[in-house]
Amino acid sequence: MAISNKTIGNMAGCVAVTLMAVGVVFVFSASARIDIEYDFTKFHTYPEFRQMLFVLISIVILFGMSLVNYRVFSLGKGNLSNWLLCPTVWLVMLSVALLVLVLIPGIGMEINYARRWLRLPLGPVQMNFQPSELAKWSMILFISAVSVMLGPKIKGFGAFVLICMLIGLVVGLILIEDFGTAAFVAFVSLSVFFVAGARWWHFLTPAPILAAGLALAILTSPERIERLKSFTQPDSQTEQTSGYQIKQSLIAISTGGLYGKGLGEGISKYGHLPEDTTDFIFAIISEELGFVGACFVILLFILFIVLGMAIVCRCDDDFGRLLAFGIVLAITFQAVINLGVVTKLLPTKGIALPLISAGGSHLFLTAAAVGILVSIARRSQILKSKVKD
Repeated sequence: MAISNKTIGNMAGCVAVTLMAVGVVFVFSASARIDIEYDFTKFHTYPEFRQMLFVLISIVILFGMSLVNYRVFSLGKGNLSNWLLCPTVWLVMLSVALLVLVLIPGIGMEINYARRWLRLPLGPVQMNFQPSELAKWSMILFISAVSVMLGPKIKGFGAFVLICMLIGLVVGLILIEDFGTAAFVAFVSLSVFFVAGARWWHFLTPAPILAAGLALAILTSPERIERLKSFTQPDSQTEQTSGYQIKQSLIAISTGGLYGKGLGEGISKYGHLPEDTTDFIFAIISEELGFVGACFVILLFILFIVLGMAIVCRCDDDFGRLLAFGIVLAITFQAVINLGVVTKLLPTKGIALPLISAGGSHLFLTAAAVGILVSIARRSQILKSKVKD
């Protein structure tokens, strides 16, 4: 008996919720304190309890977005009224505006010598919002919508130049403070554009400019050069500086063994491994649950990819198919980068593990994207039913 599109979509949503649940458990574990008593009247001041709140909100967002017809993000025939009413257009404009604002001293918040966040006061809870996260998803929405609206015109060089100019603007603004995310957004945006039907030889035109820009961003940053040096030529000196984080990550993973030290029993989180609740949370999972637990998390991502690609292949709508592909690609590529960094297969970058790492803005937006993916699966089911009738 064939599995319906709706069931596949619901399964993808359940896998995403499971990954978020895993994240809550290990953010709580990695945030463990041995020298403090919790004051539950101020629970929102503790990162582990904030993450629980963020996950609950994210589940609501995922469910809510799954009920929305994903075609509200399309541009339809592309007339002016559609552009003004389309949420995708406003999201792109908002993303560009926030990317500019975050670079302004006094408005953008600087953490670890990088100005990438805006602080949003939500009553007693303070949340740091990263505009590049919104830019990532808005670019996937916009490129999918514009590509379908243009149809065969997407193969023209004029359309290629205009879309690449937008991608260049967004990536350039991100690149000023965040090389890893800029490269990520460039790759995902261009991949969606390529799958949409852009001619491959057109990509040869901006390739030298893109390569030169990325090379310049590396060569003008001593910190990025040091990270590459610690990745390609590790020595005793870099292990205590730029390579310290990855060294501690490998120690955490290797000491986990087959079954791990036990939930909450890891020691790397006690000041040894920086960013243990965000970029390097997979190392904590590996230390406490071992090889078995690490494989479980990886298998969840693989299952999500399989279900996501099934939604892509089964979708009868060009916009839905392209948008679903972009969502699955973004989550997959981000997970691969994070796992590659944590295991030293890739140079260190500030890329979180999707749906698991601590944080509010990236979790909300990723949950919304998964909700859209579920909506695509459900609407595909409705479309097929109408065709049969």
